Amino acid sequence: MLSSWLGDRVRASALIVGKVIARTGVSPNTLTVLGLLLNVLVALLLAWGYFLPGGLLALVAGSFDMLDGAVARSANKSSIFGGFLDSTLDRYSEAVMLFGLLVFYVRDGSSMSAILLIYATIVGSLMISYARARAEAAGLKNEAGILARPERVILLSFFLILGKPVWALWVLAIGTNLTALQRIYHVYRITNRK
Repeated sequence: MLSSWLGDRVRASALIVGKVIARTGVSPNTLTVLGLLLNVLVALLLAWGYFLPGGLLALVAGSFDMLDGAVARSANKSSIFGGFLDSTLDRYSEAVMLFGLLVFYVRDGSSMSAILLIYATIVGSLMISYARARAEAAGLKNEAGILARPERVILLSFFLILGKPVWALWVLAIGTNLTALQRIYHVYRITNRK
């Protein structure tokens, strides 16, 4: 599947760059916080309708999201708090970007459909994370589904660069909720094997 292949390539690249950054002494938690701050800038750009620079900056911010874990592993600085901070700020990062789009559509006086798509995307995104976290709390690995975080960032950025944020919202609204359902089904299958 294309999204899985793309996600694997992005993760492999992040590991290589993570090794280089680890040598500088920059902490993984610093990268996590910087990623959130960059996503706040993305949200401001999106709120004012600057989709091209917003999409490009979203790719940069998304790279911070992937690099923090790579740096933590390369520098042997993985920690429970670091993993928790990363997961928590990832949710804020995604929500703040979508909030930027929400502000744009409210200011623009757009139809209710864009606002409902943003809501559906936020719900789907949160449920993807919750399904994974809840499965892990039960001792199960759960990374099933078509739209993990890197794929969502790349898709949103791509459509923003094209100037078609509503297309991104349609793909994300459907894809995030489908991914959450895939994760639910994955846990069902694992726990009901005979």
